[in-house]
Amino acid sequence: MKVPFQIGDAKVYQKLVTAADFARFEDGLVHAVCSTFSLAQAAEWAGRLFVLEMKESDEEGIGTFLTINHKSPAFEGEAITIKAVLSEVTGNNVVCSFEARVGDRLVADGETGQKILKKEKLAKVLAPKIA
Repeated sequence: MKVPFQIGDAKVYQKLVTAADFARFEDGLVHAVCSTFSLAQAAEWAGRLFVLEMKESDEEGIGTFLTINHKSPAFEGEAITIKAVLSEVTGNNVVCSFEARVGDRLVADGETGQKILKKEKLAKVLAPKIA
């Protein structure tokens, strides 16, 4: 693992809200705005942009935690800008804070955690256990 970043460095990811991002469950559509789940996935991706440049070819990142505070709606056709800020690198743990905005409006904020592991170790950890 290499660390070509400083604490406070930022990565930006932009996501266009589509109907695929709406809040839906098994009982149908909840509301026609970007779901917390979809925001969380975009936030994890924004933090992963750091991991992609930090991991070696024999390593991979895996999510360890996510906190998200959904503050306001994002509507179909709006562009959400997710800014991830590197807040901590401890060993192989990478932590980012993030804000998701549509223009000046705060849609969500929170924190993501990822760990960078050797692919071989990760394969063993994620392998199904035979009972």
